[in-house]
Amino acid sequence: ASRVEQFQALVARQPENELFRFSLAQALVGEARAEDADPHLVTCVTKKADWMMARILLGKLQLQLGRRAEARVELEAALRLAVDQHHEDPERELRALLADL
Repeated sequence: ASRVEQFQALVARQPENELFRFSLAQALVGEARAEDADPHLVTCVTKKADWMMARILLGKLQLQLGRRAEARVELEAALRLAVDQHHEDPERELRALLADL
């Protein structure tokens, strides 16, 4: 079974488990299925507002899908989290992404 299939099965068994959803979203992105990954990442950031990595992935995914306004909101939120949580590498990456928007 593919990674997508493995995580789809886990999400089906435990739909409230945001870690499984995040892993499924990553696997979907890895297969160039950004649209399919989107709702799983939205669930992740809705359930855990301070989950920086989920916000970064969601923002990047929204950029890929041409949804720049939505991406800016997510990336700005992720930047605030990166600063608050003292994550310097993500902070640099996010500032670069936002500078290009």
